[in-house]
Amino acid sequence: MRRTPVAAVPLAASLLLAGLAAPQAAWSAPQAAWNTPRTAWTSWNAPRASWNAPRAERQEAFRAAAARYGVPEKVLLAVSYLESRWDAHQGLPSVTAGYGPMHLTDPRRALRLTGPHDALHPTGPRRTSHRAGPRRVSHRAGRGTAEEAARLTGISADRLVRDPGANILGGAALLARHQRDLGLPMSPRPADWSGAVARYSGATGAGDARHFAGEVFSLLRTGAGRITDDGRQVWLSPSPEIAPHMEHVDRMGLREGGNRNTDCPANLACEWLPAPYRELPGGGYGNHDLSDRPREHRIEYIVIHDTEETYGKTLRLVDDPTYVSWHYTIRSSDGHIAQHVRTRDIAWHSGNWYVNAKAIGIEHEGFLAKAGAWYTEAMYRSSARLVRYLARRYGIPLDRAHILGHDNVPGTVPGSVAGMHVDPGPYWDWGHYFALMGSPFKATGGAHAGLVTIRTDYARHRPRYTGCEEPGEDCRPHGSASVRLHTAPGHGKPLVRDVGRRSGGRSTYGVHDHGARATTGQQYALAGRKGDWTAIWYLGQRAWFHNPHDAPTAVNAGGLIVTPRPGRASVPVYGRAYPEPEAYPKGVPVQPIVPLQYMIPRGQRYAVGLATHGEYYHSTTYDETAHRLVRGRTLYYQVQLGHRVAFVKADDVDILPSSV
Repeated sequence: MRRTPVAAVPLAASLLLAGLAAPQAAWSAPQAAWNTPRTAWTSWNAPRASWNAPRAERQEAFRAAAARYGVPEKVLLAVSYLESRWDAHQGLPSVTAGYGPMHLTDPRRALRLTGPHDALHPTGPRRTSHRAGPRRVSHRAGRGTAEEAARLTGISADRLVRDPGANILGGAALLARHQRDLGLPMSPRPADWSGAVARYSGATGAGDARHFAGEVFSLLRTGAGRITDDGRQVWLSPSPEIAPHMEHVDRMGLREGGNRNTDCPANLACEWLPAPYRELPGGGYGNHDLSDRPREHRIEYIVIHDTEETYGKTLRLVDDPTYVSWHYTIRSSDGHIAQHVRTRDIAWHSGNWYVNAKAIGIEHEGFLAKAGAWYTEAMYRSSARLVRYLARRYGIPLDRAHILGHDNVPGTVPGSVAGMHVDPGPYWDWGHYFALMGSPFKATGGAHAGLVTIRTDYARHRPRYTGCEEPGEDCRPHGSASVRLHTAPGHGKPLVRDVGRRSGGRSTYGVHDHGARATTGQQYALAGRKGDWTAIWYLGQRAWFHNPHDAPTAVNAGGLIVTPRPGRASVPVYGRAYPEPEAYPKGVPVQPIVPLQYMIPRGQRYAVGLATHGEYYHSTTYDETAHRLVRGRTLYYQVQLGHRVAFVKADDVDILPSSV
């Protein structure tokens, strides 16, 4: 039986160790998430009244295409949802050169539009990525499915990728061809189309094909419904009685893989592509550290990244012993997962060694500034299943204090704050992601509970961003999980400042600048209300966001907060929770406890996410026997300081119920 170290434990247990009583509302045990009904895994059961009857012609396009080619309408809808969530993506190609609701691929067109070396990367400075080198449009080469769909439908490939209605016809024609090629009848029963669905994924391995088909039929059972990126309402009613015929997938004769050596749930197609652990000339080594987690020390976080690269390039990077590393990469087109570093070992991925030592890093093939276009449903679902499995296995609560974006990881010292990465960015749909994990964000308190949880209506909430294509140029309107923060109520009021991000602290509307943003799932202490505006405490200041009653962007919550102790004008905050100097044994250099450039002034309140005693994993050599884990007595609280989390010392603050 593996022991749990006392240095880093969930919030309630840490508070008990510190001699404090923690209200039940202040924390959540991860097991509670597994009791959530499966209907919570998709957003179809959101109140339809809030949709204000958007245009329905896309629904009609699916119905007409299904009838024309003899494909069950539910199958066509479910396949499209996995490929694109029914979105048109403003005509932009995916990282695999796919277009439209059915993700018809046309590599040659993608190359013509974007050029061969920077096909999918936004112009302007790359503020979000440590990746470097040339890029390619796709790991698929040659002819695409759009050309084959053109032959089957008589519609030009150009129209198939530009016109969503034609694109759906092309997808239906391809599904019908796959059904015939497998020697299966044009049946009205969705289950009879399991093989055609698997073949539509383009998977070359049996595991990936089964996984894609399984996700499509899981969606058929639960149903889905949403407003697309161009304002169309689409609806797939649940059919819990439908089960796939996986024997149809087996007859496709694809190669069998396996989850050997991987830490993955059995129902996911994962492969082991190990990152090298190797000594380098000059005494260095790469590209990760050996450890024995969680026996030695807990895994506390899962960090969500995007790659800013194609899948193929990403795999080449993680195979470089002189580069950094991460635990998993998830492919956009089909949700395929590659594991590179054992979860017991420490990957170099977040830019914060304290977090790295306690985290699992997951990279997702995609580009922050591409308006979420290629954070596909297949990717979301694979990632959600993986994170849910890892959270359960390692006792990680499913909340935004423990499931972090790379953009939520703090800088370690003042000089590192400005250079911290900002992926996966404002277009990652955190609400949908947590719903897929069975842990949707809900109100947990009333108007006087004292906290708010950000929760945007992703499809309808479309704040302004700039710099997706050209610096300073407005991005095309798109759903977002983030709210904009102002110094006073009103859209025309200045944005709040982040003194660590930019010279003078000035925030911008740039898609890479999160200095004045709060994101779905993050919890903040309430600082005021005025009409349709709500204020929170944020980076030492009061920050206002638009939260109208008829279109709320946050829900009320209860929990714990910290505030400076009486007599303290302000208290420092830290980017890592390191032990006190006397905790270090001989031979392990003392790590300085350096405050960041932020402060919490007297009277302000910040939501508590977890409690931990100071900890440092000393690992600077290739020789694993020289590694040392240092645990201290100093108790820290992790707080939601701004867009990123931070730590405060328990001795500097009072911890209180959030109620006001």
